[in-house]
Amino acid sequence: MIKNRLLAAAVTAAILIPTTAMATNGMFMMGNGTKANGRAGVGIAMHDSAISGADNPAAMVRVGNRIDFGFQVFDPERSAEITGSSGNPLSALPGNPFSLPTSYNFEQDANTDDPFYIPEGGFNYMLSNDMSVGLTIVGTGGMNTNYDEGIIPFNGAAFPTDVGINLEQVRILPTLSYRINEQHSVGVSLQIAYQQFKAWGLDGFTGTNSTPVPSPPGPPGQVFDPQVSQAPNQLSGKGREDSWGFGLSLGWQGSFMDDRLTVGVVYNSEIDMDELDDYKGLFADGGSLDIPENYGIGVAFKATDKLLLGFDVQQINYSDVKAIGNPLQAGPNNSGGNMFNPTSYLGTKNGSAFGWDDMTVYKFGSEYKWNEQLTLRAGYSHSDQPVDKDQTFFNILAPAVIEDHATIGMTYILPQGSEISMFYMHAFENEVKGNNSIPGAFGGGEANIKMSQDAWGIAYGWNF
Repeated sequence: MIKNRLLAAAVTAAILIPTTAMATNGMFMMGNGTKANGRAGVGIAMHDSAISGADNPAAMVRVGNRIDFGFQVFDPERSAEITGSSGNPLSALPGNPFSLPTSYNFEQDANTDDPFYIPEGGFNYMLSNDMSVGLTIVGTGGMNTNYDEGIIPFNGAAFPTDVGINLEQVRILPTLSYRINEQHSVGVSLQIAYQQFKAWGLDGFTGTNSTPVPSPPGPPGQVFDPQVSQAPNQLSGKGREDSWGFGLSLGWQGSFMDDRLTVGVVYNSEIDMDELDDYKGLFADGGSLDIPENYGIGVAFKATDKLLLGFDVQQINYSDVKAIGNPLQAGPNNSGGNMFNPTSYLGTKNGSAFGWDDMTVYKFGSEYKWNEQLTLRAGYSHSDQPVDKDQTFFNILAPAVIEDHATIGMTYILPQGSEISMFYMHAFENEVKGNNSIPGAFGGGEANIKMSQDAWGIAYGWNF
């Protein structure tokens, strides 16, 4: 009875408690669940908790009857700097909200006062020896920045209000898993995704073209067009909006060499999210912020009776989602068109976004069985950089530039047979310095973005 109440509380918390699953592999988390996070996210060929279905739905039939729940404390450090000198005549036009002095240097961190708390939970039930049903709930990804004094230039100073965004995403995964024979299993999950978003302080982008400024002082015949969004009233300060979406996850696991080697493959479709209508003037494609398609392959090898080694490769296709992959439409200084052209306003299909590249993540993890009660873990992961040097300007709001993580973890079996697991992760500080990153109409110069992270997690689980 007590365990049933604990499970119900964990599931409710995962859905209802406001959390931010912070970007660490782009907008994705490093891994799913405390055990996998102790291995730097390695999990595609693993099957050791009811949260394993978030890495590979084929794992669940190998888990047995099981319950797991826990949470992690996520503490990122992020900052941005704008520096350079203005040389474009457009930046000096009266009425241009982005005009800058001759030289400038703004720098500030984007941290909130408190860390973020991210719950996790899973339940798996064996319908027969060869089939199981389960439910897994995990934080999927997100981003938070909060520049208390402003960071984006505004008439030679900073915005007079706070500037930032908050994105929170969670996946709920009902899973059916089937054991084909002693060596092979397959699984399918319905990906039910929920996200919340809000943005504030971006008032410099909400012009309506009602008072264009003629030349001079601009180039001969030039008229400055202050409008950059198709829906200026649905761009900033609209409060929190949420949306739901659906996708599929398909997986396979196979055991070889007398079960010493396990191989796993997983495919997660793009999750088609409802549009964020209150922010259709900010996100490209009318407020459509989908969760990208991703897939991977993993291996787990029992090097000895005590030592298990694992390796995953994950591909995340950010460029397929316009609200994430579209580049800054900045005219001559960058690739793309012009933000001041109605066909490439913010919110249109061609509108500016974060310009993220597709990302490949490499994860290596290990487990060592110290004794019958204690298992130790460690891992390291490395990923491609999703943010190009000419795309740092908009990524002031989403400085997801982490490339390397190191982790440790452990599981201890308690006298009653249940177990407690923990992990610690450090994401090493990384900085991307802008190169041709700020359009001339915004004053020119460069935007530099930086981030590092720490996280701790604890989980409790048992077989029944």
